[in-house]
Amino acid sequence: MIKRNPTPNSSTVTPESGVFNILGQGTKIVGEIISNGDIRIDGNLKGNITTKGKLVIGNTGIVIGNISCKNSDISGKVEGKVIVEELLALKSTSEVQGDIVTSKLSIEPGALLNGTCNMNRSSSTQNDGR
Repeated sequence: MIKRNPTPNSSTVTPESGVFNILGQGTKIVGEIISNGDIRIDGNLKGNITTKGKLVIGNTGIVIGNISCKNSDISGKVEGKVIVEELLALKSTSEVQGDIVTSKLSIEPGALLNGTCNMNRSSSTQNDGR
């Protein structure tokens, strides 16, 4: 009997990028992460993150470095510049030490932000003559 590989579930593959990367709790990395897919950080990263997908930093996640991504949900700690093309959501447990550049910003009560915030129109509307 021939068996097919099981279809990946939504927790491992996202429809937009097809790739989901996880840095688990208790894991520490020093270096730069560059990806076309989505990333979830529950461990510690000392270095920059660049992704064309979504970045999720969980409650136990710590990033010391600059971030550039399409969308982001932050529940953990970040020290560095955060550039988000579309929506940045700072959850109640988040602590951000650094400047933010984004199109849309959501901040839950309890979130900490120490830095500047610049909100720009998305790249699709920046050059339409407005």
